[in-house]
Amino acid sequence: MSRSPVLNEQMREATRQKLLETALRLFSERTIDAVNMTEIAEAAQLGTTTIYRYFDKKPDMVLEVSAWAWKQYIKTSAPAADTARRTAAENFELYLDSFIDLYRNHRDILCFNQYFNAYVKREGLPQDRLKPYADVIEALEERFHRNYLRGQQDGTLRTDIPEKEMFSASLHLMLAAVTRYAVGLMYDAGIDPERELALQKELLLQHFCMSSQQKKPERTLTSPRSHSAAGK
Repeated sequence: MSRSPVLNEQMREATRQKLLETALRLFSERTIDAVNMTEIAEAAQLGTTTIYRYFDKKPDMVLEVSAWAWKQYIKTSAPAADTARRTAAENFELYLDSFIDLYRNHRDILCFNQYFNAYVKREGLPQDRLKPYADVIEALEERFHRNYLRGQQDGTLRTDIPEKEMFSASLHLMLAAVTRYAVGLMYDAGIDPERELALQKELLLQHFCMSSQQKKPERTLTSPRSHSAAGK
């Protein structure tokens, strides 16, 4: 008896997932250039012909691994930055914390991303091939945008600073730091990465969030009777 189309699709998706997980592990451990498609298939306990049913060439697989890894992280681990119960500044702090969480719990993604950027540049992959990866960044930027609008409403973010500047600076500074620590690029073996990341986070909060001294005082509304009483 032949399998149902639904079961076939489930098995196909499970195989794709296994290949992506295996590729991410090997790429992050050994760099992308050092791993070939045959090694990925063998590590996943699959035949070489099987991997080519899913990915025509290695660059195709590398691009899909990148988009898949970031989507999985954002979906399952990254905190939502638009929860109405929190202020914009609190959401911004959680956004910064997500980078520290990457360093603590997802160093494989950070290592892969470091090798991915070098691989893409060296291979000269066209921009249209990078769209799945760009879509992930765009989704993150949209989440940031919603929180920036909240900051305009609740006054806890410095919205005198352009949104793109705030997003770009915080993204690049935090991602660069956690990536360097994840791949072991430290100037001094005695450095405590957690301490330095906490300091960088605090500096970004101080720069982009409104302090209580900076906030405009709320106006106190008084009734006409109060004014009359005060003038007596």
